[in-house]
Amino acid sequence: MAAMAAAAVPSDRPPLPWRARLLVGAVSVLHSASLRRDGTVNRFLLSLFDRVVPPNPAPDAAGVASSDHAVSDDLRVRMFFPAAAARDGGGDHLPVVVYFHGGGFVFHSVASAQFDALCRRFASAIPAVVASVDFRLAPEHGFPAPYDDGEAALRWVLAGAGGALPSPPATVFVAGDSAGGNVAHHVVARTPSSVSGLIALQPFFAGETPTASEQRLRDAPFGSPERISWLWRAFLPPGATRDHEAANVPAALRRDAERRRAFPPTMVCVGGWDAHQDRQRDYADALRAAGGAEEVVVAEFPDAIHAFYIFDDLADSKRLLTEVTAFVNRRRAAAAAS
Repeated sequence: MAAMAAAAVPSDRPPLPWRARLLVGAVSVLHSASLRRDGTVNRFLLSLFDRVVPPNPAPDAAGVASSDHAVSDDLRVRMFFPAAAARDGGGDHLPVVVYFHGGGFVFHSVASAQFDALCRRFASAIPAVVASVDFRLAPEHGFPAPYDDGEAALRWVLAGAGGALPSPPATVFVAGDSAGGNVAHHVVARTPSSVSGLIALQPFFAGETPTASEQRLRDAPFGSPERISWLWRAFLPPGATRDHEAANVPAALRRDAERRRAFPPTMVCVGGWDAHQDRQRDYADALRAAGGAEEVVVAEFPDAIHAFYIFDDLADSKRLLTEVTAFVNRRRAAAAAS
């Protein structure tokens, strides 16, 4: 797993199979149609197309079972237990991955079919117990609600997940994709000594000055500047710009050397067709700066669009599972040897 230099965009559109291309187009239209000019969201419209699935205590074909757990009246976590957990007394010796789903802080939940399936794949491949956090969504609940929910969920897991784990876990990773990657960063920033590593899959960051990739890929899947601006307005405090510390994370890290030095080993996933890729590489550079995180791995996927991992049949999605598994197992071995 080696970091690679930024790759040039090879053609005028990403190499996607027709089914994925149609789905990306449909999701983009649906998301845009649900965002109202007055800053509210048409959640009824979203509910018609955001397919949700219940937890399933019976193991699936890969041996993964799931169950929902209440952290508080307003917060639930969906737990995914791989087949290895049954052989291991409920997962006593398995790592736990606390996961935050994508969706621009506005869309989806732990029950959304694509994120339920993604967490199942992680649980089976690593193997690990995955705790997917159903954090509150903007605009109804903006900054810092997702971070507060994320911290509460992480502390709940560290304490044994309300009895869902046989004992408090020895090894915990925090992970997330897109806006969930942003949430994962901020949760780890609040509790850096509690986790063994951070896995940020195409994290959603921003800034007032557009980057080269944001300008070049404005027409790429999920790269629309207008929609991205709407999402940040919905999430950030009233009157805040995209240079707010919640959004412009690389700049915030460079201003705060103590926070940077406290960060755990981190893996950052970057896609060559993701408009946010420049900020993601800048984030990795900021973590490395001046003796920052112990290890920063940048996993490059030159042909990947934003959110490519929800398509399980893509070769890059399969490689991502391999990369994440290698990172988790390497950090577990390092922790055991220290």
